[in-house]
Amino acid sequence: MKNITVLGTGVLGSQIAFQTAFHGFDVVAYDIDDAALERAAERFAGLAKRYVAEGVAGAADGAADAAVGRIRLTADLADAASTADLVIEAVPENLELKQGIYRKLAEAAPESTVFATNSSTLLPSDLVDSTGRPDRFLALHFANEIWSHNTAEVMGTPATSPEVRAAVIAFAEQIGMVPIDIKKEKSGYLLNSLLVPFLDAAAELLVDGIAEPEAIDATWRIGTGAPAGPFQIYDIVGLTTAYNISSVGGEKQQAFAKLLKEQYIDKGKLGVATGEGFYTYPKES
Repeated sequence: MKNITVLGTGVLGSQIAFQTAFHGFDVVAYDIDDAALERAAERFAGLAKRYVAEGVAGAADGAADAAVGRIRLTADLADAASTADLVIEAVPENLELKQGIYRKLAEAAPESTVFATNSSTLLPSDLVDSTGRPDRFLALHFANEIWSHNTAEVMGTPATSPEVRAAVIAFAEQIGMVPIDIKKEKSGYLLNSLLVPFLDAAAELLVDGIAEPEAIDATWRIGTGAPAGPFQIYDIVGLTTAYNISSVGGEKQQAFAKLLKEQYIDKGKLGVATGEGFYTYPKES
């Protein structure tokens, strides 16, 4: 796998593209329009600065700037897929949206191309029928801030080729990840199977009027020694992602989705990426 395409340049998609380019791969980053690509270019420039600031090995010696130069931006899906050995999909957590893009991708990509979804909640089996290549499709799930939280959860379907699975695991290692081989499908994989119930519990405390985000976060940080509380994590993940996941959940989750939309998303407060969510942050540069 030499030519890598990433579909979606949001918070995590841009990180996947940049981390891949940082480790020497040529990357095509796709998003839906020029405005999205302009934001992506800003994210890549910001990531280059962050890798240097956080002391990622080699970043200050030119590797971070070189990574930016290895990323080509496009809003043309056929162009993005035309020479890809591996396509990593990181579009919003919406089943119909993902299924639609896989159907288009199946027509545009060479038969040899491997497809990997970074979906945090959907199973590969939810998407496999749309890919047109069940043996060459699996999940490759990254954690946020992947240069330091460098797990890569690999989860296939019963149809996934063992050779494809091995190739994707090898690729993950090549870009500095620690591959986590998951034996069978599980919604939420390992990381989110642990994280989502924690975040849901915090959301329920807020929806029920038990406490404000600051108090909930402070309790968790002080009581456990954790560096961040649940609402700080929501801001890092992005409130749009939190909304998409919560909106298809139970009664309390849907109430939280409504709160997110009305009090934050509709006001442009999407989390760290926009400079404001539950908390206020310096805007990404």
